Amino acid sequence: MLEQPLKFFVVFLAVVEPISLLPVFSGLTQGATRAYRHRMAVKATVAAALLLAFFALVGAPFLALMGISLGAFRIFGGILLFLLALEMVFARESGSRTSSDEHAESQRRADISVVPLAFPFISGPGALATVLLWFGPIHLLDQPLLFLSLFVVVVVVLSISLVIMWLAEPLMSIIGVTGVNVAGRLFGVVLGALAVQFVVDGLRSVFLHG
Repeated sequence: MLEQPLKFFVVFLAVVEPISLLPVFSGLTQGATRAYRHRMAVKATVAAALLLAFFALVGAPFLALMGISLGAFRIFGGILLFLLALEMVFARESGSRTSSDEHAESQRRADISVVPLAFPFISGPGALATVLLWFGPIHLLDQPLLFLSLFVVVVVVLSISLVIMWLAEPLMSIIGVTGVNVAGRLFGVVLGALAVQFVVDGLRSVFLHG
């Protein structure tokens, strides 16, 4: 019962990578008041939680409606997470999270909570794919405790992200950009290995079950 939530915690924490929000949040809220920063952080966390909950509940039925097997989605999700891991290992700006046009637009927004913070930075394609991969095989009515335990993990990771955004300025002065990149590389190595395992599991499922 504890093995799956623990594995999911490691994967989801690596995908969301809350530490990477430090330079992003600091840059987007530079010169803003403390109340504004706290309000944007809370709104972004709530919006991300709602989006992830929606994908957890309706993701698998949607895939079934489109005729996409979970095995096929595991392969795609694993490849997507592997590409994200490569970006993290080489400390590149993640193209899977936001484009340069989206980043430029975010600089002009008065409210940055939903876009770009909630999506695509916190609950980006990698996070959404991870939720679908883990929640997809679970039947809510048959396994309510497992479903609930995995969603508690989502809440815990989002709470970590919220605290990091609240403490962005003091943490950036201590860790700096180099520290953020080092932490990102470590998360990237773990995520890369897990992404390969997703692809292997997906291929095994496709070839064994069709």
